[in-house]
Amino acid sequence: MDTIAPAGRIDVISDAICPWCYIGKRQLETALKLLEQDQLRFSVMWHPFQLNPDMAPEGVERAAYRAAKFGGLERAQAIDRRITDTAATVGLEFHLEKLSRTPNTVNAHRLIRFAAQQGVQDDVVEALFKGYFCDGADIGDPELLAAIGGTGGLEPDAVWKMLVSDEGRREVLANDQMVRNAGIQGVPSFALKGHVLFSGALAAEEMAKAFRQAWQVLKDRAA
Repeated sequence: MDTIAPAGRIDVISDAICPWCYIGKRQLETALKLLEQDQLRFSVMWHPFQLNPDMAPEGVERAAYRAAKFGGLERAQAIDRRITDTAATVGLEFHLEKLSRTPNTVNAHRLIRFAAQQGVQDDVVEALFKGYFCDGADIGDPELLAAIGGTGGLEPDAVWKMLVSDEGRREVLANDQMVRNAGIQGVPSFALKGHVLFSGALAAEEMAKAFRQAWQVLKDRAA
């Protein structure tokens, strides 16, 4: 019988087009298993951050955008190769060459929010990451987002209905601004009980150590 009591919630601030967020998700999953060995079980909640808050609603052509952003196509491609190699170390097979557009991610974050309300947030986050980084999906496309939501356990028609409305838009933008106001400038960022602990896709062992130590400190403060 499972007797591990919940130890709290880990909040992850991320963007669906951030490769380090997907790599960080894999590291977090391993870290959670390590923590369970210490009888510490945490739930996880995903929160929005836009890497490109000024992105046009329809997105842009990826190659040209990244060449301008990183000082040339060759440097952008070198960055992609490094990311792909790092992803492989945690079992992820990225195919960034399949990506043709850099999307606006507000609708992807609305989908993640909707998935949380339905109790399938982690599955939908996984489906979004896989769709973008492994399959080359344009996750700015509402039809593709509805299909991805279906892969994650949602009813595609319900996702479509949500996306063509304004449901969740104000909340996503407000949450994005809130974390910026709190000083968060990069993702993934990880927090425990409202305390931001670190940013970046740390190794699982480092993540587990940080969560373990923070949990103990917060527990002692509450005593």
